[in-house]
Amino acid sequence: MTQPVSSTQQGGPDGGAAPAPVAGPRSKDGPSRAFGLRADVRNLSLLGVLAALIVVGGITEPDAFLDTGNLQLILTQSSVIGVVTVGMTFVITSGGIDLSVGAMVALASVWATTLATQEYGFAGILFTAVIVGLGAGLVNGLLIAYGRMVPFIATLAMLASARGLALQITDGKTQIVTVQSVLDLGLPDSYVLGIPPLVMMFAAVTVIGWLVLNRTTFGRRTVAVGGNAEAARLAGIDVRRQRLYLYLLSGLCCGIAAFMLIVLSGSGQNTNGNLYELDAIAAAIIGGTLLSGGRGTIVGSVLGVLVFTTITNIFALNNLQSDVQQIAKGAIIVAAVLVQRRTSAHGET
Repeated sequence: MTQPVSSTQQGGPDGGAAPAPVAGPRSKDGPSRAFGLRADVRNLSLLGVLAALIVVGGITEPDAFLDTGNLQLILTQSSVIGVVTVGMTFVITSGGIDLSVGAMVALASVWATTLATQEYGFAGILFTAVIVGLGAGLVNGLLIAYGRMVPFIATLAMLASARGLALQITDGKTQIVTVQSVLDLGLPDSYVLGIPPLVMMFAAVTVIGWLVLNRTTFGRRTVAVGGNAEAARLAGIDVRRQRLYLYLLSGLCCGIAAFMLIVLSGSGQNTNGNLYELDAIAAAIIGGTLLSGGRGTIVGSVLGVLVFTTITNIFALNNLQSDVQQIAKGAIIVAAVLVQRRTSAHGET
């Protein structure tokens, strides 16, 4: 008689980490194979949407949209929010939420671009951005894991506090970066085979995130905590420590994204990262990560980021109002959630 598979041992295929299987005798490969099929369908659907958007862009503005510089711009703009989304995917997979990612990006970017920090050059800016992101993530993790605060409230408080501190540091002014080695990363001369360095950084974070979520004990524990925290605790997982690590990871991604944004804009501003939390959550959801936790997919989240960035680019090239962009994004999010609910209901039958 085949033994049921433990939820902490169930890893997903290329689409992402699999949810905990339903207890009961079944084929050992059944849940993983079923999830893999659903993940493949979701990813193929997102690729189809992305291909359709490329066709639309090519038809409406063929010269501007299909220009190599514009395609590089889309990938570069996707990179910053994409790194944030990788961290958000882990948090949501665990059943949490992080509303402070945009504010943490802003705080890290302004702290890393003060005159005192810039005196230490490239290394000083990068180190400060990462450390500030980790510090903010640590505060979130301690409040949620050990202070037993609801993630929504704790990260909402961090959002307000980080934004306020960023404003205080800058006094409402833009901090211009004068370190040439940092600025050079955003110039075409630094591209490798036509690929901007920021895109390569995003690709590296994505690959590492995929490997961690799908091929490590940390990833399996993240899925287990999101699927059933109490069952994970009874299985021997330190749920509080795992949650602390996840918010640290989110903060780390925000620190890296802040450095990338500094390279991209050549400055630090307290308005940096505005609404990143909404874009990251939306990209993760349409990619297939369950908002209730227990299932996450890095590949889907990245495709979600590319879809949203491409939509924004097409609208900008066609001189459409930003409010129309927001309506389109809202409609996509609603459709993705409805598809998730239908898929989940079908999987339970």
